[in-house]
Amino acid sequence: MELLTTNNIWMMICTALVFFMHLGFSLLEIGLTRQKNTINILFKNVFIICIGLLLYYIGGFNLMYPSFEDGDFGFIKFAGFGITPPENGMTPAYANGGYTWWTDFLFQGMFAATAATIVSGAVAERIKLGAFMIFTLVYIGFVYPIVGSWQWGKGFLYTLKIGEAEGFYDFAGSTLVHSVGGWAALVAIILLGARIGKFTAEKKPQAIPGHNIPLATTGALILWFGWFGFNGGSVLSANPAVTSLVLVTTCLAAASGGIGAFIFSTILYKNYDITMFLNGILGGLVGITAGADLMSTNEALIIGMFAGIITVLGVSLIDRLKLDDPVGAISVHLICGIWGTLAVGVFGSKAGFDQFMIQTAGVLIIGGFCLFFAFTIISILKKTIGIRVSEKEEIDGLDTHEHGMDAYPDFRINQH
Repeated sequence: MELLTTNNIWMMICTALVFFMHLGFSLLEIGLTRQKNTINILFKNVFIICIGLLLYYIGGFNLMYPSFEDGDFGFIKFAGFGITPPENGMTPAYANGGYTWWTDFLFQGMFAATAATIVSGAVAERIKLGAFMIFTLVYIGFVYPIVGSWQWGKGFLYTLKIGEAEGFYDFAGSTLVHSVGGWAALVAIILLGARIGKFTAEKKPQAIPGHNIPLATTGALILWFGWFGFNGGSVLSANPAVTSLVLVTTCLAAASGGIGAFIFSTILYKNYDITMFLNGILGGLVGITAGADLMSTNEALIIGMFAGIITVLGVSLIDRLKLDDPVGAISVHLICGIWGTLAVGVFGSKAGFDQFMIQTAGVLIIGGFCLFFAFTIISILKKTIGIRVSEKEEIDGLDTHEHGMDAYPDFRINQH
């Protein structure tokens, strides 16, 4: 019983750390965007936490962990509304962590909200709040838990076999959380279009500076701190050897991702860009998340370093494609999420060609599913209620038009 208590305490701490990450996302997003949209971004992030937990309670948890049985294809199954703990109150065999059903629900629920938060940053400053909220309801209520069930719920990707390898592997969600949000973010910015002033008449990208880089830095460091719970809790127990390894590989990948992005962006652009540095750290964190428990310390450094470089290249690619991602969410969460997932087949204890093919298949299947549903949902919203605010609303700022207030009423700067 003492072991069970230790495991449960650790998982509750990790739950709190993942919850704290939502503050990090909020500060990062408002810092990298203009002050006239601050309240709008904060509103979206608060809404995501509240509605994400409620949706996960109503049906998401049982959609994600439906107890697939022998003979099930493992694509979709629903175990019922609400949450009912087993007779002894402990988690079933899939967790094997010796902590309570209630703690498990809350920990997993914090992950559910993260996917929508990723979308929030990419569509900042020009999406209608109502349209975003409806999208969040559908995507987090259905798409996220269905995809999660394919691996974490022991669905068809969990049992997928290619050659000698078996099972798509994603330890803490490089694909199942970050890429799920990243695919939706990509579709959303394509259908939304760029912010006014992002591209010149000649279609050349122009920087739209964020209004508070200290807040963005604070947010990024809070996210790094929260990742101790995001990855550390994904061990699903307080096992000292595995947990300690995961925390070390996570931190090393973050550090090398930051340094990789800083050096690479400095070589490319001849300046010390703090925003690239911050996103490189986050890219390293996303990259290691799929295999944090499988990697050696040296492999974690390599994965993080490449993730940092990929982050810089990804930001440049988005600009070249004439797309507008104000916070670099697609580079960090989608591109680095894919990299980290494929890296499981290249580095670590599961490395091998067959495993790499399984990882690739998982990325393609999940990517296709998310692209289809994100495009369908957002296209319907675009044709019905509309997804983009008017030109006047965008120029004046969403805080004034959608919320009737100003985040800094005594200190307003014209940022048109």
